[in-house]
Amino acid sequence: MKKLYVTRHGMTEFNAQDRISGITDVDLTPEGLRQAEEMALKAQSYDDIERIIASPMRRAQMTAQKVSDLIGIPIETDSRLREWDYGSYEGKSRLTPGFPESKEEFGCRMPDGGESVFDVVYRTYDLLEELKSCEKNTLLVCHGGVCRVIDSYFHDMTRDRFMNFFMGNCEIRTYHYTY
Repeated sequence: MKKLYVTRHGMTEFNAQDRISGITDVDLTPEGLRQAEEMALKAQSYDDIERIIASPMRRAQMTAQKVSDLIGIPIETDSRLREWDYGSYEGKSRLTPGFPESKEEFGCRMPDGGESVFDVVYRTYDLLEELKSCEKNTLLVCHGGVCRVIDSYFHDMTRDRFMNFFMGNCEIRTYHYTY
């Protein structure tokens, strides 16, 4: 692979309300659609994206569709890019007692059927390893938790840096594989 571009979906109501959305499948807000359109223009300006792979979640699909419509590349969907399943924290405030501590317990699953950080790392790294041999510049359209894991694949991260990583809605980052 030449370049890997990564973006987070546009704003949702849950983002605006600082609620945990994880696998809760929500749509973009009008602001999120505007962000996706602006990001699509930026992606088009790179003039070298040859492939788009998106999470199956609606907010990521809606964001990816703006890029696809503009640059004429169909969206591929990969479930390994879906957001972290936060279990019983889904829909609650990010300030819910216990949530930050649960995120730091890498080997422990979120309560009531959620995923651990290791679960998310396993599926995300699996896709990234697969993409290593791809010769096309690829745009991944995914979620904040997955973006954090992708960044950890390309950069050494302390636990503190991992836990405080943030990627804004429709921000684009560029990564390069080293062989």
